[in-house]
Amino acid sequence: MGFWVFMIVADMVMPLLMVIMGRVFVKHPPKTINNVYGYRTVLSRKNQQTWDYAHDCCGRLWQKTGLVMCLLTLLVALPVKDRGDTVVGWILGIWVCVQCAVLILTVPAVERKLKKRFDGDGNLLV
Repeated sequence: MGFWVFMIVADMVMPLLMVIMGRVFVKHPPKTINNVYGYRTVLSRKNQQTWDYAHDCCGRLWQKTGLVMCLLTLLVALPVKDRGDTVVGWILGIWVCVQCAVLILTVPAVERKLKKRFDGDGNLLV
């Protein structure tokens, strides 16, 4: 039971961070383009307008995705509660890999939104 609780806590870190950082990106995004903090891709860094839009899109997507992943984490973890440490470790370990894949897949989703709104030079499309 103790290992299962540890794994639940570990598996909730990424979805909760997505919710928190998503909220930060929407409510208090980085003010200026920088090399340290924020959603940093080539297109998002073209100008301040692309930077602001990228953070709003990414933040909203991360909030929604993080909440869904929190719920799914519980749905994955509850059935394996009494199955033994090996099963719990494997199932919830694989689930962390799934969460990583979901996080990575948010990047192309945000980039698609940016490309629909801006051209390759960061100019707003009409």
